[in-house]
Amino acid sequence: MAKLDTPWKGYIPPFRVWGNLYFVGTSFVSNHLIDTGDGLILMDSGYAETLYLVMDNIHRLGFDVHDIKYIVHSHGHIDHIAGTKALVELTGAKTFLGRGDLDYVTGTRDLTWARELDMSFTQTFVPDVLLDDGDEIRLGNTCIKCIHTPGHTEGTMSFVFDVTDGSRTLTAGTFGGVGMNSLKREFLLRYDLPLSLQQDFIRAIERLRAEHVDICFGNHPETVDTEGKGARILAGETDAFVDATAWSAFLDRREEVINRLISKEQAENNN
Repeated sequence: MAKLDTPWKGYIPPFRVWGNLYFVGTSFVSNHLIDTGDGLILMDSGYAETLYLVMDNIHRLGFDVHDIKYIVHSHGHIDHIAGTKALVELTGAKTFLGRGDLDYVTGTRDLTWARELDMSFTQTFVPDVLLDDGDEIRLGNTCIKCIHTPGHTEGTMSFVFDVTDGSRTLTAGTFGGVGMNSLKREFLLRYDLPLSLQQDFIRAIERLRAEHVDICFGNHPETVDTEGKGARILAGETDAFVDATAWSAFLDRREEVINRLISKEQAENNN
């Protein structure tokens, strides 16, 4: 497994997911690029240590990193935000983050998961736009629907938007935070976070079931087999991510995982 002291080992070749949506990330964390026709939107900036790989992938696809207009964050953990400050300095991009995670990225509260990774988060920043449930992010041909889906963090945002390929339009969607690491009872108690975030996560899943999604993409490669599907695309299978059943199946898996965690912790507390 690639480690951050050898970030180049986490390299994944960039590819077009479908239409005007591209993967430019690494094996550590997914980064996606939207070509809006009026500038680029980068979804999550990743670790500071892997920013050079993301920038190189953008270049390899024929885009100019200086054309990034917006950086949209799924949530405030270090693996999704640490490259943002440098990118803003370079590009002047406007930054977006769920309101509930403001204290994470400003360093007011130590909730970025840096401590758990034996790291420090020094690349603090103040987002230009704090997102609330139902907000829309518009640039060029793209309108991103923002859905507040707390659980993984207090301010986690999920995103749904149309992508186009000529005359064909499909809907892409991503759940902004699906890991169980920050939903464990021990973690929540340690940082004085509400235990209700576990139930918030379940409610978030139910909310997202109402969204029609043709292209399910994740903010970590392993959650949706990004690397495998990317290899298929690079081999010529352009619709590898197109599957109208994948979204529901993905949400089913996340619901199973959170229910197992809650049942396990309840059993341990009863012993």
